[in-house]
Amino acid sequence: SCKVFFAKDPLKIVRAQGQYMFDEKGEKYLDCINNVAHVGHSHPYVTKAATKQMELLNTNSRFLHDNLVQYAQRLTATLPEKLSVCYFVNSGSEANDLALRLARQYRGYQDVITLE
Repeated sequence: SCKVFFAKDPLKIVRAQGQYMFDEKGEKYLDCINNVAHVGHSHPYVTKAATKQMELLNTNSRFLHDNLVQYAQRLTATLPEKLSVCYFVNSGSEANDLALRLARQYRGYQDVITLE
């Protein structure tokens, strides 16, 4: 149920910059798989912000911190009033799991239809 990409000729990616990844031989590949569409790999602004945050505190959202509230307020200020609640999750899998649990709680149904 779990397949490795490029099983016959696997890629060994050693670094990335912008929208590209590079293998051990220096070959360049356009990254269309990873979650880099927004800012790319190694974006200086994102790297600087992440470093600044990790120097202060490196944890996830299971603990209370003022930055979570401030971020939620800044984010919801840009959205319609109906979208005034934020749920911070770690991954797409967690987001899907939460969405299913919320839908089940709201509607009371347990069945799910998915498309492959």
